[in-house]
Amino acid sequence: MPNNFALGNGKPWSRRQLLKLGLAGAGITGTAGLWQMLNLPSKSIVKVPPFNRSAPDDVTNPMKMLRDFDYGTVKQENGRTIREFQLTAGSSIIKLNSAVSYNIWDLNGRIPGPTLRAKQGDRIRVLFLNNAGHSHSLHFHGVHPAEMDGVRPISNGNATIYEFDAEPYGVHLYHCHIEPVTRHIAKGLYGMFIIDPPTPRPPADEIVLVMSGYDVNDDSHNDYYAFNGLPHYYMHNPIQIYKDQLIRLYVLNIIEYDPAVTFHLHANFFDVYRYGMTMTPSEKADVITMGVAERHILEFAFRYPGKYMFHPHQDAIAENGCMGQFEVLTESNSQNPAKSS
Repeated sequence: MPNNFALGNGKPWSRRQLLKLGLAGAGITGTAGLWQMLNLPSKSIVKVPPFNRSAPDDVTNPMKMLRDFDYGTVKQENGRTIREFQLTAGSSIIKLNSAVSYNIWDLNGRIPGPTLRAKQGDRIRVLFLNNAGHSHSLHFHGVHPAEMDGVRPISNGNATIYEFDAEPYGVHLYHCHIEPVTRHIAKGLYGMFIIDPPTPRPPADEIVLVMSGYDVNDDSHNDYYAFNGLPHYYMHNPIQIYKDQLIRLYVLNIIEYDPAVTFHLHANFFDVYRYGMTMTPSEKADVITMGVAERHILEFAFRYPGKYMFHPHQDAIAENGCMGQFEVLTESNSQNPAKSS
């Protein structure tokens, strides 16, 4: 932990000053300690199959990431709700398959970074520590002052605080914005940021899917693709959901080097809530085109049990890792949780 921190106003603050604010100490290097529920409707009627959260390694855990939302630590300051998150950039090596390992940058020891979640109107405070061996930053999509835009480099071993109001509601993202931005994103410094609307959405089984690519040869061309960090994972470990259960899919395309991809769901159609910024769907489709950093909410339910694929409709992207399956269950055949492999 460095003795000085470069904060959002550009001035170095001492460790003692941070301690007075309750923002320093060992806690800044870890994940958010408290997981708080928002003022959401009761989820007692939402059916989620049991699943195995065991990780294939310490960084990639696609099964856990599906329904893993970080609500931060909630505080009250001057009558306002402060939702505080802790994000630490680091470096790791992941195995893309049995033969290929790849050096990445990670956030809180995982790729993608944590799915941060708040409610519109919350005050967001992000404590960012850079331990990744290179200058980095965090740029949040949304509305905030210029000094919180996350374009100023934070050198290795230093930290900063980003603070802003959570607005507008929708599905957003955050990522490193240090040049070359494409490379910093492609190597793992990104995550989803969900701001829930003032009026909660109907209860649903909520699932996160982040599409990404890996340029292992450093030639500005992706060699592998993935949902939630690991190529082909959900083909071998289908996502189990229940028949007739409303599924709310938060989908983000963060594939660099490819200008756009599609997302296709087999044997069904979904309602599209573009950028998650509406309470009523704009259209119904089974294929949607998404540019880099584009994200939406897709809602659907399956009538029939069985396994159904999802993937981009660009064959090279799907066949090189960005492909998975939903396994639709009836309650009678959901006794065994999905296993990781």
